Amino acid sequence: MASVSSALPAGNKPALRRTQTEATSDSSADVSPFDSPLERSASNTSLSSLASDNVKTDKAEFGKLLDTYGNEFEVPDFTIKDIRDAIPKHCYERSALRSLAHVARDMIYLAVTFYVWNKYVTPEYIPLKAARVVLWGLYTFMQGLFGTGLWVLAHECGHQAFSPSRLINDTVGWVLHSALLVPYFSWKFSHSKHHKATGNIERDMVFVPRTREQQASRMGRFAHELSELTEETPIYSLIHLIGQQLIGWPNYLMTNVTGHNNHEKQREGRGKGKTNGWFTGVNHFNPNSPIYDEREAPWIIVSDIGIALAVTALVYLGNTFGWSNMFVWYFLPYLWVNHWLVAITYLQHTDPSLPHYTAEEWNFVRGAAATIDREFGFIGRHLLHGIIETHVLHHYVSTIPFYNADEASEAIKKVMGRHYRADVEDGSIGFIKSMWKAARWCQWVEPTEGAEGKGKGVLFYRNQNGLGVKPAKLPKTN
Repeated sequence: MASVSSALPAGNKPALRRTQTEATSDSSADVSPFDSPLERSASNTSLSSLASDNVKTDKAEFGKLLDTYGNEFEVPDFTIKDIRDAIPKHCYERSALRSLAHVARDMIYLAVTFYVWNKYVTPEYIPLKAARVVLWGLYTFMQGLFGTGLWVLAHECGHQAFSPSRLINDTVGWVLHSALLVPYFSWKFSHSKHHKATGNIERDMVFVPRTREQQASRMGRFAHELSELTEETPIYSLIHLIGQQLIGWPNYLMTNVTGHNNHEKQREGRGKGKTNGWFTGVNHFNPNSPIYDEREAPWIIVSDIGIALAVTALVYLGNTFGWSNMFVWYFLPYLWVNHWLVAITYLQHTDPSLPHYTAEEWNFVRGAAATIDREFGFIGRHLLHGIIETHVLHHYVSTIPFYNADEASEAIKKVMGRHYRADVEDGSIGFIKSMWKAARWCQWVEPTEGAEGKGKGVLFYRNQNGLGVKPAKLPKTN
């Protein structure tokens, strides 16, 4: 298996690894209907779009495309059938017992850590207060990782990758996500629509980048002025990143921030006059939200009931054991869980090497390839169940359980070749560094300067910081 590293503009250090191999076909297995796109709406992929993925790409129609690094980009030229046929059949097998064992393991981690700290991290055993503060800080960090692991297993439930039984999947997922203050069915439905429109600038449901025009409007500028702006201060980037990590997840649930804002196109008319924001009805708790179809609305209420029960339990525990204890026991670890969820999702879909597509040029194969695998070492592979390391596969076949994902990922790399994206430089440290890189390099998307024909519908990140390929110079407008 040959490895090809993409060159960056002069002065920049390569950060992208692409794996290129010869295509093979080991065995075939049908994907679950849960992965199949539904009829078209602002959030759904049409069956006709899925069918179009079985047509080979004519590269000449797109012209020369450059990602943010300056690497020449080619639109994926394989098909969904190629991907499915490459994955061994046994990778699709799901075991409720094996998955439940991982749930039990993570809960044991939580319980043992809770017991040890409350038993031994006390003035009796550790008289120095500063040492206790540091150790309790470590406690919140560890519990946040264990809680994120449970979140990932509930995510498996939402994709029906946890077990062959939908009842088991939805019951376990509802309990685990509700305990973490996540509306299970609400998120399950919106996340499914994200999978069916990944990389589509008009219909994706998470971390949809701003277009050049949207970025200019946000800054009170004309679009042509973005190529002339001075560098954004690092402190501004840092403040924005901290805000994203602290409140990004609850803000997404409450306002659909970073999700698409084309609710007028909702096929049942539920989005008429609605836009993302506070008190607009576009959120994950309102059964009338345009994020959902009418058939999904009753399940949003079930999600809300789960949240209400969890909040009731937390209030009882807070009143019984004290709110200062609950702050350390639950709420600080909860903030860590939120941080990891946002970081993981952000870095799965935001990278200088990744494209986005207009609705006209998007299809499922292209969108799923607009994702990237990273490496987070022991934390990622053991505590977070590989959600960081095998995300590209997950977007092609989301019903494959995490414990089979490594083998399936290796299989599809042989099909994807140069189109497979992975940034594993510096391992766990590299994962953390990538957050800063993405904040500085990836600020809005636009076509490659001089793009013609279909190439105008393939968008890449650009920034005002002078990093990588410069923004296109546009004619001045009045």
